[in-house]
Amino acid sequence: MARVFPEGRLVYGMQLPIQSQSTIYAEPWEASATAADLAEVARAADRAGFGYVATCDHVAIPRRLAGPMSTVWYDPVATLSFLAGITEHVRLLSHVAILGLRHPLISAKQYATLDHLSGGRLILGVGAGHVQEEFEILGVDFARRGAVLDETLDALRVALGPEEFPEFEGELFSFKDLGQLPRPVQRRIPVWVGGSSGPAVRRAAVRGDGWLPQGDPRHALPPQIARIRELRDAAGIGEPIEIGAITEALYVGEPGWETGRRTLAGKAEALAESLREYKALGVDQIQVRFRSRDRAELTDQIAAFGADVAPHLND
Repeated sequence: MARVFPEGRLVYGMQLPIQSQSTIYAEPWEASATAADLAEVARAADRAGFGYVATCDHVAIPRRLAGPMSTVWYDPVATLSFLAGITEHVRLLSHVAILGLRHPLISAKQYATLDHLSGGRLILGVGAGHVQEEFEILGVDFARRGAVLDETLDALRVALGPEEFPEFEGELFSFKDLGQLPRPVQRRIPVWVGGSSGPAVRRAAVRGDGWLPQGDPRHALPPQIARIRELRDAAGIGEPIEIGAITEALYVGEPGWETGRRTLAGKAEALAESLREYKALGVDQIQVRFRSRDRAELTDQIAAFGADVAPHLND
């Protein structure tokens, strides 16, 4: 078991802006933002008691998807390593790493080093991926990406363990007598599995320490959570799993500008009351995203959430 946060408390984290700029969620100001902006947002989250900051993963975006997805996708290992050096407490989450694009020993080397350099702050979030061209150009079978990820996860469990010379024998990968140092600080790296499809939910249940749903609204969470627990029971896994949720867009206070009809805005106590519903549904950690018009507004929102909303999440 590799539980990250204390059981019974609702924890909050955030996907960082700037490092991925899909039109689904990126704010206009992010297009011209810099590494200094990214760094200050991460520091603000660290100061405000956020449980984690997260970065995404894509290697290359095909032209057919470049419009809606954009081609701005920072490398997660490079980005999280940069953030490890400028933060102190916040956990570092890949949300999500497309592990099937890389040999497990490559991923093991990268993420073991990241955990080592950060003092044991890595959370390895993983997903199967959805962009076919990425797999094809890297020589990975897109149609079998689920099976590839399953075996990659099994291999990584070994390769990220305490042994200097890990051994694994599988259908796709096998290795032994190959040493990798440094080892991770954490004896068992927590693995959170992303995705809301049937296979992704099953993968989270039987191979994950946590689940990262992909945009499920509140009403869709209870049957998914029940399914995960049912699958874990059937597999004989007794340890609890850390359940995540991505909240609605938030704005602490009265925005004074059009933030969108689905944004939760208002006084801190009212926001906390609404977000506590996630805990009642069985959620352990919420990933929050704030509406903002520039970096200063975003860091102000982060600070306000940490100071005014977060203390009431577990009332």
